[in-house]
Amino acid sequence: MHDLFATAEKSFRSTLRSSAERLAASNIFIGTSSWKYEGWLGTIYDPLRYCYRGKFAESRFERDCLSEYAETFKSVCVDAAYYQFPSEKYLAGLVGKVPAGFCFSFKVTDDITLKRFTDLPRFGIKAGKPNRNYLNAELFISAFLKPCEPFRDKIGMLIFEFSRFYPVDYAQGRDFVADLDSFLGKLPAGWNYGVELRNKEWLQPNYFAVLRRHGVVHVFNNWSRMPTVGEQMLVAGSETSDAVVAARFLLKPGRSYEQAVKQFSPYRSAREINEEARAAGKKLIAKAKQQGKKAFIYVNNRLEGNALATISAMIQISE
Repeated sequence: MHDLFATAEKSFRSTLRSSAERLAASNIFIGTSSWKYEGWLGTIYDPLRYCYRGKFAESRFERDCLSEYAETFKSVCVDAAYYQFPSEKYLAGLVGKVPAGFCFSFKVTDDITLKRFTDLPRFGIKAGKPNRNYLNAELFISAFLKPCEPFRDKIGMLIFEFSRFYPVDYAQGRDFVADLDSFLGKLPAGWNYGVELRNKEWLQPNYFAVLRRHGVVHVFNNWSRMPTVGEQMLVAGSETSDAVVAARFLLKPGRSYEQAVKQFSPYRSAREINEEARAAGKKLIAKAKQQGKKAFIYVNNRLEGNALATISAMIQISE
C-alpha cells in the first residue's frame, strides 16, 4: 500500500495541494466536510504514518490525520460542532494541528437551529419535543461564539444549517423568515455567517432580502430535496453578500443520506460522476475570482463517493 502511495497517489496529492494553495491565495477555500475517512488512505493519507507495531492504528489515525489533511487543503467544514457546542479546549486542539493560513468552517450546534427535536436516540427525553433554545441568540453568543473568539483568525464561516421544517413548525415560510430576521439582528458583527435551508419553496425574495440586509450568506447546497447548487445560483437575489460566497455539495437531489452511505462507503473512489455538480463548482470558483469574493466551498463523500476526486475535477476544470 505504501508503494502505491509513494507513486501515482503521491502525484495526485501533490497536484491537489498545489491547486488548493493557488485558490487559497485568491481567498477561495475549497475542502471537504469532515476529514476522518480511512477510505482516503493511500491518496492524501500515508498509511505508514498511522501504523503501530506493524498494524493500522485507528486511534492514531483519528487523532493525527487532520495534520496530514492540512498538508493538502487549506480549509475544512467541521460537522462535529453541529452535535454539541465546541469547547475552547476542543477548538485549541483543532487549531494546534494546522498551519498558518488554514481556516475552519463550523456548522452551528443544532440546539440553536432545531425548532423541534427529532426522534433520534441521541436526544433522549427531548426527542419529539419543542426546542426552547431555538434561535436563542444569547445562547449562541455565550456557548458558541465565546469559545471561538480566541481563534477568530482561524474561522472561515459559521453555518446555520436548518433541517427541513414542516407545517407543524411553520404554517408559512414568511414566519420562519421573520424569526430569522429577529435572530440575525441580535448577532455580533465581524463573523462570516451563512444560512443553509432544506425547504426549497422558501428560496424567495423575502428570505434573500433578510440575509442581504444582515450581511449573511445564503449557502448554496446540494441536498435530497433541494434544487442543485447550480439551480440555486440562478435564482434572482440568491447571492446575498458582495464579499463572500459559500456552497456545500452534499447529496444528489432525490437520494437520501442513508442511501448514499450504503452505496458509497467506505468512500475510496468516485462511484457515480455528477457532471452537473462539478460544473457548478467550476462556475462558483470562476465567479468568485471574477467578482473578487472570498469563497468557502465544501464537498462531501456522499455526493459521488469520494470528495477528493470531486474536488480534483472541480479544480481542474476551473483553472
